[in-house]
Amino acid sequence: MAGRALLLAGPPGTGKTAIAMAIAHELGNKVPFCPMVGSEVFSSEIKKTEVLMENFRRSIGLRIRETKEVYEGEVTELTPVETENPMGGFGRTISNVVIGLKTAKGTKQLKLDPSIYEALQKEKVEVGDVIYIEANSGAVKRQGRSDTFATEFDLETEEYVPLPKGDVHKKKEVVQDVTLHDLDVANARPQGGQDVLSLVGQLMKPKKTEITDKLRQEINKVVNKYIDQGIAELVPGVLFIDEVHMLDLETFTYLHKSLESPIAPIVIFATNRGRCVIRGTSDIYSPHGIPLDLLDRLMIIQTTPYKVAEIEQIIKLRAQTEGLSIDEEAVASLSEVGSKTTLRYAVQLMTPAFQSAKVNGRTQIIKEDILEVNDLFLDAKRSSEFLQKSSKFMK
Repeated sequence: MAGRALLLAGPPGTGKTAIAMAIAHELGNKVPFCPMVGSEVFSSEIKKTEVLMENFRRSIGLRIRETKEVYEGEVTELTPVETENPMGGFGRTISNVVIGLKTAKGTKQLKLDPSIYEALQKEKVEVGDVIYIEANSGAVKRQGRSDTFATEFDLETEEYVPLPKGDVHKKKEVVQDVTLHDLDVANARPQGGQDVLSLVGQLMKPKKTEITDKLRQEINKVVNKYIDQGIAELVPGVLFIDEVHMLDLETFTYLHKSLESPIAPIVIFATNRGRCVIRGTSDIYSPHGIPLDLLDRLMIIQTTPYKVAEIEQIIKLRAQTEGLSIDEEAVASLSEVGSKTTLRYAVQLMTPAFQSAKVNGRTQIIKEDILEVNDLFLDAKRSSEFLQKSSKFMK
């Protein structure tokens, strides 16, 4: 499905954005999902096409599997060894750190560099924690508290992990999920010096900086190399562009080109427009405000207004989520209001209806509360009728 595109087309309030959010929820945390609105591409700081490409790259994940040599276990001892400061003076410095690690199979004592002690302090490692230390880089990762200490307190927020199996010194597969945009940013950020001028220069730079196509091509080459070697796996995610009719002809052309690239996510567009002018032109009309050549690539899904029975079900779910008590007659009345106006308006009436019930000394919303708040507030249709009748007061 990578490089494919869908279009959700339907009137306002028919669940287009809700479908996109449901897709994001279903995909979970491991698959990238990047939502954006068509008007986001118009910025004074950065090019329109750059905004689109950034979001494209955010929607493509890379799962890197690496086999690393690590020391893993429960910390049984953590002793920093101090020595005289070589620079002189009364202060003392840490020459090394002795750490004891225990697994289900055995124990091992390690003598580590002082820089690793700093990493242990940053991770807030204590005796009883389960950690692993990478042998080649010295990177320290705290996995949690050993479950042998689970009964230490009656109530706490600590995460407990079981005692690692096997030897202390082992080979472990480490899986890391990143997006292509993360790689772009990491490689595009210049590493300045530590002097005052460099630090001030970094502060003065604008927050938004464009990433060049040349850099992206180099990163793509490295990514493809990793994929060929079996180290990494490409995870095409989902890019959701709401109000797609807000894009102009230039961005549509760029989208068309990006969808044809070998590394592309699944793109979902959403619009509530019918036949209208393509933005950036004055006389080119097209269905949904999308050029015909791009429209030809899309699988179009039509969303229709909800029926009364569906509105009833949604209102009941919403009341349950918000902790509101509402009787059957009130639900039927509110569903009828929603079918004549919109679902959004009906849902928005629930909170004032509950306030009306509270004023009248009730904890449950009844039909009279719905009728009262519906008379107090206007929906879009009644508001436009009011404006037509009283145009002399409001122009």
